[in-house]
Amino acid sequence: MAAASWYHRDISRVVAEELLAKAGRDGCFLVRDSESVSGAYALCLLFQRHVHTYRILPDDEGLLSVQTIQGIQAKCFRTLPDLIGAYQQPNNGLVTPLLYPVHRARQAADEDSDGEDGRGGGHVASTVLAGAASAGTWLSAPIASRTHISQQLHQRLQEQVRSSPASDFMGFMAEYLNHHLQLDLEALRHGHPQLRHLSTALVTACRPLHSEIDFTLVGLETLARVFDPPVSPRSPVREQSLLTSDPDLELLLNKISAVNHLLSSLEKKVLKSLQETVSRHNLVLPSVAAAPPPAAKPLAKQSFEVKMGKSQRAALTVDVEAGTVAISKRGGGSLEETIPQDRILQLIKYQSVQSKVRLVYNRELQKSLSRDFVFTSARKREAFCQLLQLMRIQHSNLDEPDLISVYVGTWNMGSTPPPRSLASWLTSRGLGHTQDETTSCIPHDIYVIGTQENSLGDREWVEFLCASLKTLMAIDYRVVALQCLWSIKIVVLVKPEHERRISHVHTSSVKTGIANTLGNKGAVGVSFLFNGTSFGFVNCHLASGSEKTHRRNQNYSDILRSLVLGDKQLGGFDLTLRFTHLFWFGDLNYRLEMDVQDILAHITKKEFEALLAVDQLNLEREKNKVFLRFSEGDISFPPTYRYERGSRDSYVWQKFKPTGVRISVPSWCDRILWKSHPETHVVCNSYGCTDDIVTSDHSPVFATFEVGVTSQFVPKKAPVSESGPEALACIEWESVEVIVKTTSRSKCYIEFHSYCLEEAQRSGENTSQSCDIPGFLKLGWAAKHLPVLNPILPDLEYLGDQHLLLSVKGVDSCESYGECCIAMRSMIGSMAQQFETFLFHRGEETGSIRGWMKVRVPKDRRSTRERLYEWISFEEEDAEPAADSPTCPKPPLQPPRSRPRSLPEPAAGYTNPAYFIFEGIP
Repeated sequence: MAAASWYHRDISRVVAEELLAKAGRDGCFLVRDSESVSGAYALCLLFQRHVHTYRILPDDEGLLSVQTIQGIQAKCFRTLPDLIGAYQQPNNGLVTPLLYPVHRARQAADEDSDGEDGRGGGHVASTVLAGAASAGTWLSAPIASRTHISQQLHQRLQEQVRSSPASDFMGFMAEYLNHHLQLDLEALRHGHPQLRHLSTALVTACRPLHSEIDFTLVGLETLARVFDPPVSPRSPVREQSLLTSDPDLELLLNKISAVNHLLSSLEKKVLKSLQETVSRHNLVLPSVAAAPPPAAKPLAKQSFEVKMGKSQRAALTVDVEAGTVAISKRGGGSLEETIPQDRILQLIKYQSVQSKVRLVYNRELQKSLSRDFVFTSARKREAFCQLLQLMRIQHSNLDEPDLISVYVGTWNMGSTPPPRSLASWLTSRGLGHTQDETTSCIPHDIYVIGTQENSLGDREWVEFLCASLKTLMAIDYRVVALQCLWSIKIVVLVKPEHERRISHVHTSSVKTGIANTLGNKGAVGVSFLFNGTSFGFVNCHLASGSEKTHRRNQNYSDILRSLVLGDKQLGGFDLTLRFTHLFWFGDLNYRLEMDVQDILAHITKKEFEALLAVDQLNLEREKNKVFLRFSEGDISFPPTYRYERGSRDSYVWQKFKPTGVRISVPSWCDRILWKSHPETHVVCNSYGCTDDIVTSDHSPVFATFEVGVTSQFVPKKAPVSESGPEALACIEWESVEVIVKTTSRSKCYIEFHSYCLEEAQRSGENTSQSCDIPGFLKLGWAAKHLPVLNPILPDLEYLGDQHLLLSVKGVDSCESYGECCIAMRSMIGSMAQQFETFLFHRGEETGSIRGWMKVRVPKDRRSTRERLYEWISFEEEDAEPAADSPTCPKPPLQPPRSRPRSLPEPAAGYTNPAYFIFEGIP
């Protein structure tokens, strides 16, 4: 199977069509994995400039057959090559015989070992694995050619020897390649994949390592026993393992594991022993006396200096516990007014003046007043708004929250232990858009910590984080999930009161290291439901090196395709569409494309805009290569890599390696991005890095978010037992128009998924179709071919929080041509509303969809309530305030635009200018 050059494994439909288009001959074909059926294949065949896709399905006995073609008897085959061989003959039901196989591109050996931490060994691993990756081709090669292949490998090995200090090790490998490789290949041909001779060569090459580890292990165990209780006997197992005369790889790994365990536990054991000694002998050590655990304290009153009107100075005092805002005039210090939180109607932030806010409140019954305040800085305004938001939450009578705060942190730890305190990282203090000191120690509801090159044990790291947060916040956070891939870790912690609100927790990991088999690079992910809101978090470590932009893009694509997170019923959808909120972060490793001296000059002058213009991640996002429709906070902090360890005063941009000097320019490698469903509430309140954690050559990065969440909806009215059509809500479609990037002529249907539906629904086949523009397929559905969808609950308050996921699928292959998400909130009404958005599939933009729809809600189910986050809105233009006027008008019936709502503008054209051609625009 691996030897078949026409088998392209799990490439996407889009890539398959591109390969066939480049081949350009009728009868060109390739086979890829099916995206719709596990264990099945898709046969892609080019004929008259269009790609035809046939599914190859296995039966219960494992026999393969092309999905039944009308009028042709299905034929079964034991292997895929047998099937392909048969269909190379004419008159088998395909549009044309399989004539010209499109070969799989030969991948160069990827030595994705950048040595960022100074460790070697990358060349050895890449040499061995590169040989293993090509074994499938050698199996079908004549014996005479295998000798030639062995010579080529030996020549490549010699090239590595000249640049590697591990010449002895390479000698063993050369012996294997010259004399034993063919024996392993022969065994592989007969179904024995153990590679016994390679294992013997590795055991021989690693034998000196045993003695070094033995000496280290004995020393560590001796020191550990010094601090063991006197009754603890010596472990006979270890002595036996040290005396063994026939070490093998498994034993070597066990020894390395033992060294790792001893090193990680030794400090704790010594500390415990010393503490017991102090307690037993009543010794007094004032410098290490244990302080009592911090008690949760109520938030103190916070005062802000502001300016009212033209020049009048005043102070705003927020008392979160009492639920009041007091206004005091400066000078005399007299209290002018105290506003209870339940009298505050709206808080309006000015976009044009970042330090200005308007407070709208009731002074008397049926009478409102608005006043403008200018703070000393934008950060102070944000702190004031956050305190008012917190005050509203604490004094609301809601059983379930509307709004939570989420902290996301990422740090490449550089394979060194962390400092004793992570306070600046966990409280978002340092450089960039940081939290004000008045709000930095307000505990977040959820903490998500992602690390790379983390050398601590899993349990040790989690305990360290929990202890750090307890010291800072006086809260025992609960562990929701921990997922690790080698030294890549993600930890999710929540407040104790939220533990019951978390459900459907899933974890997953993907390796993207050498040949996608090593976990030195890759990603770990966690997903869960917080009441009715789905969250996804992905922490990744992508390929390093300034020149490896394409490899990083491929890493992102592999992670997007392979992470198994979220609702299984949404497994066919793009990962970025499966969650209400998806946060993606880590050491993305994208670099700056500029001379290092110019970069340093811009950093010194804090001219970050010039650097962001040459940031590889920004450039790739502009090209729609990665992170389509993701958001990122404004970067106002210096590049977080590559610092001199021990300080943040200078960058170390030269790496001295055996192969020469390598340049690593200062870059924003460490990033935090997010993508949310349309018309949901998410606001980034901080995005920055620390400036006092210096153990690694990366600075830790943090971001905090205000996120709207939904709860399990309980109808205020009981369901009507004999409900007619008028008592039900319904989703009606007038028309849908789709454009997909494809050379296929396949008929399509649309699948509809939503948590508000009992089960997925599907439309009929498209009623109109045209492919006049090369490379595009235009499809249309009339109302009679689109289903009327009935949500499980008819209430407006419930439906306003729901979303529809649509997938456009081919009738012939049942594979997706693209997926999208539509918010139901702006579609509610008696008149049809137009929607229009992108189609995505496997991280790529694959088309556009638009149409007309409406969500009808029964008259008696149209009551709703204001969410806690909806009382804060944004003013686009700085209008003249009427703050000093004794009588002020009531707030307008249509308040200023609320940021989380982001209602779409009426669509006058397609999302992508490339589609304007369908409207006659050149």
